[in-house]
Amino acid sequence: MTTVLSKRDVLTVSAPLQRTPDPWADFRQIEIVTLELTQQYAHSLGKTSRFFLELEARRFFATRCDGCGRTYSPPRSLCPDCLKITQWVELAGTGTVEAYSIMHFASGINDDVKQVELPGVFAYVLMDGASTLFPHWLRCEPARAHIGMRVRVAYTQAEHVQHPIHLMYFEEA
Repeated sequence: MTTVLSKRDVLTVSAPLQRTPDPWADFRQIEIVTLELTQQYAHSLGKTSRFFLELEARRFFATRCDGCGRTYSPPRSLCPDCLKITQWVELAGTGTVEAYSIMHFASGINDDVKQVELPGVFAYVLMDGASTLFPHWLRCEPARAHIGMRVRVAYTQAEHVQHPIHLMYFEEA
């Protein structure tokens, strides 16, 4: 018999509704396997590429709509409210935590995420001068994180990153 290397377990799950007869009786045995899915492809960062290029230069940019005055961080090339093309603006790189979550698990989607120290803080920050929240990692002790916390953009000292969004993170201001 051939061994399935990815097999982790075989379970029989109970019927949650306790119906008799159980219409799903033949489907209650489940096999749990570990799968690793990998794919590599070329992806254009498109009209928001300048944001990532500026991160490489350690500058934090957003986009502003001249029509309605909203400033988007993360940037949007087109204003979703009035459908006008936005303009690039540099922000100071400071902001306020509006919401956060203590993460005990990270997806491991790439080497950048695999290196995140857990538990970690994932924060939604309202950047000074922006109208929208910017979600990203906040490097601080989880117990220190709080709504209203002042933060600033910091730039990685790592030798390399896989995705340019990991050139930055938030730290306590």
